[in-house]
Amino acid sequence: MEKIFELERTDLDYAALTAEEAAWAGEAVAGITGNINTVIKGKHSQVELIVMCLLAEGHVLIEDIPGVGKTSLVSALAKTVDCEYKRIQFTPDVMPSDVTGFSVYNQKTGEFEFRPGAAMSNIVLADEINRASAKTQSAMLEIMEERQVTADGHTYKMERPFMVLATQNPIDSLGTYKLPEAQIDRFMIKLSLGYPEFEDELQVVLSGKKAKAEIGRAVNVRQINTLIDLCGRVYVDRQVAAYIVQIVEATRSHAEIKLGASPRGSIALYGLARAYALSRGRNYVLPDDVKLLAPYVLAHRLILTHSAQTEKRQPQAIIKDIISQVVVPTGQV
Repeated sequence: MEKIFELERTDLDYAALTAEEAAWAGEAVAGITGNINTVIKGKHSQVELIVMCLLAEGHVLIEDIPGVGKTSLVSALAKTVDCEYKRIQFTPDVMPSDVTGFSVYNQKTGEFEFRPGAAMSNIVLADEINRASAKTQSAMLEIMEERQVTADGHTYKMERPFMVLATQNPIDSLGTYKLPEAQIDRFMIKLSLGYPEFEDELQVVLSGKKAKAEIGRAVNVRQINTLIDLCGRVYVDRQVAAYIVQIVEATRSHAEIKLGASPRGSIALYGLARAYALSRGRNYVLPDDVKLLAPYVLAHRLILTHSAQTEKRQPQAIIKDIISQVVVPTGQV
């Protein structure tokens, strides 16, 4: 079945990825995830997803309780890819200018100088993002979508790679503000780490601090940007792209969903499927890639009906139901 979805078209608007380039990329991604796994034990699939989001130029929302390694994961990622890393601890008194930056008057030069905010970095950890006020949260919208900040009429572009990893605590709701749907929709995936297994937690206890101190880089910024470029050249057959859109469309007419995923969800699933194929050393996307990734990409974008919420239906389960009902492409014309 795989052969059917390999490159056959010649009317692409990009140079198709070669098998050799895909093989190199697969090895590079394996090196990145392996390096992070020396610090983050037993969370291989979550680490892989976050690395794939970096290659697909997406953002990640991590919803989990304190102490399971969210900050350590982001720090390990930044060190592994040798990128600048900044952490923003969101609280109700954090102002939008603290995030985006602001201008100050220099008396010596008689001119205003721009002081970059905490978001001006390659990898940004937005810790407990739901504790910030709605005004401060809205400052993140332009940053995440346009990859730029606007201050005092001037626009400042983010350097590539750029990624926001935001965290929120699902248990403690005191002093929090619900993230608006427009902001949630800008996260490519939403995931949780959960408690580690016994042996993994034992390794963290015995050698966690040493592993954090000794972790080095696996790739440099230039190589990461090359991987991002290669990700944009992974071939997606028209039937596979149509399969993505059909799944997303089905969320808009499902009986248990009040608000389905937007076209941004289709774009995110398309991009992440390319990154997944690249991480496997392939230069083309399979329908199975889409089926695997869809719950991570689409579940957090859905608003369920009151009856579905009453019955405690999970968005991930509904997405899997939808996938089981949408006809999988076979590659036959």
